[in-house]
Amino acid sequence: MSTARLTTTSYVVLGLIGLRGPSTSYDLKRAVGRSVGFFWSFPHAQLYSEPRRLAGMGLLDVTTEDEGRRRQTFSLTERGSQALRRWLAEPVTEPMQVRDIAELKLFFGELASGDDMLTLAREQVRQHTERIRVYEDMDERFAGVDRLAPRLVPLRLGLRLEHAALDFWTELVDELGDSERAEEAS
Repeated sequence: MSTARLTTTSYVVLGLIGLRGPSTSYDLKRAVGRSVGFFWSFPHAQLYSEPRRLAGMGLLDVTTEDEGRRRQTFSLTERGSQALRRWLAEPVTEPMQVRDIAELKLFFGELASGDDMLTLAREQVRQHTERIRVYEDMDERFAGVDRLAPRLVPLRLGLRLEHAALDFWTELVDELGDSERAEEAS
């Protein structure tokens, strides 16, 4: 087995099955939506093709229902578990990736109107405020569940990043609003 053919999505699938136990592709899609999907986005269609590919590599076992919808349930093999543990043990040397469309638009902001940039900034304040509410709700709901404590560690990072983004966009709203008021006064 070669881990060179494994992608980050491969490890998401292996890791989720390692945490959840046997899972269908639909189970994986739902799990992503409630967990890693908050900070690692990718096309959910991969959650249907990747488990089959990993099964073909011997990293997952697959069982198919005999009747009905003939759902496939995937479970981690020992080889899959070993590949996941090797990946988890590797140091991460790449810088943190941020793929934020709002930041990209901000980069090109000098080509847009001030009103458009102010609207962008206000919308980002709204979105980051809402994301903080969602994260704080998750933290409150699961804080007392000992078995989930390790999964709440990335939530702390997510909250800090959201607060930093909210602070930035709030300051930008104030700056852009001041510029807009100055233009109106002149």
